[in-house]
Amino acid sequence: MNNVRYGIIGFGAFAERAILPAIRSSPNSVVTAIQKRSLAEAEAKRREHGVPFAFDSAEALCASAEVDAVFIVSSNARHHPETLIAARHGKHVLTEKPMALSAAQGREMAEACRTAGVKFMVGHMLRFSPLVRRMHELVSSGALGDITAVRAEFFYDAGISHRRWLWNAAEAGGGPLFDVGIHCLDTVRFVLGDPETAEVTGMTRDDGDGTRVERSSLMNVRFRTGTLCSVYSSFEAPYRRTFIEFIGSRGTLSAFNFTPSRVTAVLEWTKGAEGLPAETLREPFDVPDLYEAEVSHFSRCVLTGEAPAVRWEESVRNQEILDAALIHRR
Repeated sequence: MNNVRYGIIGFGAFAERAILPAIRSSPNSVVTAIQKRSLAEAEAKRREHGVPFAFDSAEALCASAEVDAVFIVSSNARHHPETLIAARHGKHVLTEKPMALSAAQGREMAEACRTAGVKFMVGHMLRFSPLVRRMHELVSSGALGDITAVRAEFFYDAGISHRRWLWNAAEAGGGPLFDVGIHCLDTVRFVLGDPETAEVTGMTRDDGDGTRVERSSLMNVRFRTGTLCSVYSSFEAPYRRTFIEFIGSRGTLSAFNFTPSRVTAVLEWTKGAEGLPAETLREPFDVPDLYEAEVSHFSRCVLTGEAPAVRWEESVRNQEILDAALIHRR
């Protein structure tokens, strides 16, 4: 087998815009099937994009002999049951973040894939970004000294999103924290070397009826290394912005626009001397299609047997932190 044949589960606007092109751009991956809840709509999209097969359920897609692996792009609540279905049919699983609605679900997903002998990975695509990897390199080298604090933010106007389930607590599990705050959290943990967590608190702006997710959130984490971390995420913003900063005893690293693919992003490294900013180095990075990078990596793991770079244990730890932030909000 030279290519991994993917079925895309939950073929909506995001999958059409980002995931289908990423798989088709990958040198070791092809798309052979898509799934939507309406078979008529799935057939229409199949014809539009020239995909061989269309299905109206995850069960039917995973039963197909023309599919080796699935990319799950459905609502957050579907990640868990659809992963279990795929594992039962012997399909490798790449699923969108967040991993699930809870850490308990995440562990069950990982165990189902381990038992079935299939590869499993959560799509934390920022771990494949050259900008983020450079941050990890500088922090792990000690160039910034002791990392005392990190702050990250990701906000946008979710009112223009086609994913109406974003606001439904039963389908989404959480609001901006689950949707985009997870990108900030996973990036922070990756750059810091995936440290263990000592304490988590959260604050949210809620609608208060229990059926809708929070509109904005502020999550604070204290890692066992002593590093403090603050993550702000929001659905109620006038435009999209992302920012991340690592503050060390000898310098700082920061970057705006650290999440998109196919952009030039700039990393700023500011060194201190005698209590003042002494020098700022700016490194530009041409960020590739990060979805294509993660798909190609996952396909290589399927083809060669190597372990995915995004370990399921770290995805579960991320989920534990998200769970705690929403439980212990004030």
